[in-house]
Amino acid sequence: MSSNAERIWLASYPAGTPAEIDTDSQPSVVSMFEQACRDYRDRPAFHSMGKSITYGDLDRLSLQFAVALRGRLGLAKGDRVALMMPNILQYPISLFGVLRAGLVVVNTNPMYTPRELKHQLNDSGAKAIVVLENFASVLQEVRDQTKLEHVI
Repeated sequence: MSSNAERIWLASYPAGTPAEIDTDSQPSVVSMFEQACRDYRDRPAFHSMGKSITYGDLDRLSLQFAVALRGRLGLAKGDRVALMMPNILQYPISLFGVLRAGLVVVNTNPMYTPRELKHQLNDSGAKAIVVLENFASVLQEVRDQTKLEHVI
């Protein structure tokens, strides 16, 4: 383990924030996320491009997305969902929605070429993809060469 002197990012942590997380304190990432949403409901969870989302909103929106993935789209536990977007507020909503639905996240670089995207989608077996409209043209080029069932 490296010393705190080597981990300069720790200096930017708010007072009282531990340098290490006790990974045994929660049974899963989802339970840790849900606990944070309960504990910090009214606090900002993420900031992006001058906008913020609170833990409460993130909790509500990611749960709604999880329900849509399982209920409306019929995805089953363990199915893979690709996320193809930059660091925007929709990303954590999608990420935690996928995880809360019991699905597997396939992070996909929005700068991939069509060949790279096709390979990742086929290699991962993704059944769905969440893509920002700005990057949809790359997906359009390869969608018919994949096993994708849903584009969000």
